Amino acid sequence: MNKSVAIDGPAGAGKSTLARRLAQRLGFLYVDTGAIYRTVGLYTLRNRLAPEEVVPMLEKLDIRMEYDSGGVQRMRLNGEDVSEAIRVHEVSQRASQVAALPEVRAFLLDFQRRQAREHSVVMDGRDIGTVVLPDADVKIFLTASPEVRAKRRLLELEQRGQPAQYEQILQDIQDRDRQDRNRAAAPLRQAEDAVRLDTSGLDLEQSLTQMLEIVSGRQNGRQEV
Repeated sequence: MNKSVAIDGPAGAGKSTLARRLAQRLGFLYVDTGAIYRTVGLYTLRNRLAPEEVVPMLEKLDIRMEYDSGGVQRMRLNGEDVSEAIRVHEVSQRASQVAALPEVRAFLLDFQRRQAREHSVVMDGRDIGTVVLPDADVKIFLTASPEVRAKRRLLELEQRGQPAQYEQILQDIQDRDRQDRNRAAAPLRQAEDAVRLDTSGLDLEQSLTQMLEIVSGRQNGRQEV
């Protein structure tokens, strides 16, 4: 029987990096749902569309999620591998805007749930534990202070050779937090049965250790770690 781990949290909390490593340790499939919304966002930017203008075009979009030989998730848009193109800062902001559209979320909902039906998964996003996989075996709400998240995002962009300013990233994160919390469709919130993990004072390995302890505790029937 397939198992599922749902990881939610705000932008820049380290969900993708930690979820990917957690999936590797558990031997599960990693599903980065944010990459799916980024792919839709990239389409709107490339075609100079306002976010809402993508709605009548959704059925025509060919969005596919594949995995390379190393188990790394790759995104394809109309046949093109856009896995790197969706990681620029501009696409991050647009992804939040298209994700606020109920029609986009409804269109992608079964796409995400199908992965959990067919595989044991670690899935991360904004509404995994509350909407996409409300019956997930383990739910984790991963967070960190806006300042810490901005510093991590700045480092990530610098490592990719993308120039950025800390003040602008911090402002964008705070704006996105407000958008995600207040959107009408599936707002960001912690599921009642999720374990909250604040990684502000933790490094990557410490955060991963905490997540593994949470998974182990829930699988063994414990409610706290």
